[in-house]
Amino acid sequence: MTIKIVPVAETQAELIDAAVALGDRYTKTLGLLTPPAYRKHASDGGLLVAVDDGEVAGYALFGLPKRSPHVRLAHLCVAEEHRGKGVARLLVEQIRRRHQDRLGIKAKCRRDYGLSEMWTSLGFVPRGEVRGRGRDGEILDGWWLDHGHLDLFAGMESEALLVVTVDYGVFADLRGWAPASAAAESQALEAGWLTDLVEIACTPQLLHDLRDIADTTERKHQRAASQALRQVTPDSVAVSARCRELLLAARTTTEVHGLPGDTELLRRLQYVAETSCAGLQVLVTRDPVLMQLADVAWDVARVKVVTPTVVTLHVDELRQAQLYRPADLMGTEFRTSRVTPGTEAELMAFFNQSGYDDGSEFVQRLKALSGGAFEWHRELLRDGPGRPVALYVWAVDGRTLTVPVLRTAAHPLEETLARQMLFLLKRLGRDCGAQVVRITDQFPSPAAKAAAGDDGFFEHDGGLVSLLVDVCGTARDVEAVGRQAVRELGREGAAELQAGLPAETAGVVERAWWPAKVMDSVMPSFLVPIEPRWSAELFNVPATLLPRTDELGISREHVYYRSSGRRGESVPARLLWYVSKGSPREEGQMVIGCSRLDEVLIDAPDALHSKFEHLGVYGREQVRAIARDDASGCAMALRFSDTEIFPRAVSLRRLNSLAESLGLQFSLMSLSKISNRLFQAVYEEGHRRT
Repeated sequence: MTIKIVPVAETQAELIDAAVALGDRYTKTLGLLTPPAYRKHASDGGLLVAVDDGEVAGYALFGLPKRSPHVRLAHLCVAEEHRGKGVARLLVEQIRRRHQDRLGIKAKCRRDYGLSEMWTSLGFVPRGEVRGRGRDGEILDGWWLDHGHLDLFAGMESEALLVVTVDYGVFADLRGWAPASAAAESQALEAGWLTDLVEIACTPQLLHDLRDIADTTERKHQRAASQALRQVTPDSVAVSARCRELLLAARTTTEVHGLPGDTELLRRLQYVAETSCAGLQVLVTRDPVLMQLADVAWDVARVKVVTPTVVTLHVDELRQAQLYRPADLMGTEFRTSRVTPGTEAELMAFFNQSGYDDGSEFVQRLKALSGGAFEWHRELLRDGPGRPVALYVWAVDGRTLTVPVLRTAAHPLEETLARQMLFLLKRLGRDCGAQVVRITDQFPSPAAKAAAGDDGFFEHDGGLVSLLVDVCGTARDVEAVGRQAVRELGREGAAELQAGLPAETAGVVERAWWPAKVMDSVMPSFLVPIEPRWSAELFNVPATLLPRTDELGISREHVYYRSSGRRGESVPARLLWYVSKGSPREEGQMVIGCSRLDEVLIDAPDALHSKFEHLGVYGREQVRAIARDDASGCAMALRFSDTEIFPRAVSLRRLNSLAESLGLQFSLMSLSKISNRLFQAVYEEGHRRT
């Protein structure tokens, strides 16, 4: 019979169980993966099975990262008795057909398995290698299957790691000579597909627990293994203070019972405190006591205490929550100022990249960037207490915004600040009429360099470059300006964009070439009414009595909650924000800006709040209130990013006039889909200069 490739839904338990059973036959080569992970992939559309004469002959397990334009292939498995029938090829081809809008498929495989011929036969090409974290330090080959798109986005992606800490129990599961019988859950953290997504960090408390191992051989073995982990050394005074806060909260929380004595409890809480004070946000454990205290850990220390299974199922969400925490910026007093002459040497301690950039050379270069042919802007960002946290220097050279210095200092919000700065540089470039942002700093902060990959920057001529395509129009219009930007780099050729681009492809174009808007693509547009109190919180419009700094502006990413009723929402999409109440004197009834819609999720209020709390503004009770007014008892979360506040708001009267001139109608009662033509007209009106 003909082999059929079947997409598996999370409700198809029989097919999922068959895939699990098949995967369990080949754990030596596939790595451990628990049944919930299969179900999670199925619910996300990432499980295909090959059926031959009623029998599951093979399967493909893959992920679709939200912020990366590729398919991440985790498992490609074919039963031994069905090999030679082309099952693997059929599975891969089905992934390509179903996700052609992605740029390609990534996979990793141990070099010593000797499967390079198989990957090559499927059309994959080798692309780099990485050392695994297994006991033998195996080498994993990277494999890439291109979908044939032009290389407009080459180098735009960053494989920034989710850094997690582990307690001794999980570490012993991974590195002990005789791991516990339940260690399989922890060992799933070392599956090959997670190698460059999850990095394990070692805290001081783990080293203390290793020291207490009675068996000398085992102690030496585990101590040696710990040296391969990232070592974090949080401030001991801050850790002690955080431990006291955690202990007090644990003892006074009525929902928690049966806790051990203070000495033993503090040993466990030390892991939470050290994770928090190291600027990390995920502690992995199988300890039931720590799991009982998960809410305390989050409320007091903003640390997510999770099991290894949660990491393997939700690595993308956890990674985003850790790397990007704009909510933490909302209540701070970050401010910028110019670097004054004579103070350059004082900044060396904060921004000199140790081991890469000689201190005196750094200072001399910074001093030199204060005059000459260009008007150099030397900007310093400080936190509330006045500590320098970010430094950047820029100037405009024709149609290029040049950035010779881009540094961030060690700070719990360093990743968030790096992303804010990159968007700031793009906005500066747009305001100055530049078509290219060029970062020429040879030693940018690792946080900034990693974040640049997610923002469409690519390596060129020894630096990092991003194109600015300030066009809201057809694919041809966007392409024409894109070609001009490419010529600014001294190169010829650019991606050929056609009308009717798939939404995913248009979304990648608009992110990489921000602020481009491809209006004849399939990517939809929506109008979102929002009350003034929420627009003030999210966008500072209307302005509050305590406005945030213009330099940081709006957080790159946020979440807005509404009732669960569907209005045709899909992602990616564009959003127009309409402040729905008030009179013109109260700055209401106007379209104030636009954003990119990245995710739509309907769920119970507590589940939504737990997932998106790091994006700020809404409290748990406020999300619950929205759900209480909804017949389903659920709420909808709209996760959006890269908001542009229009230089001039578009009044309701003007909005009606634009729609009427186009022969279009729209609703202001709730979120509604609008024509891309109306989005373009409103966008152009919001940026009209005369």
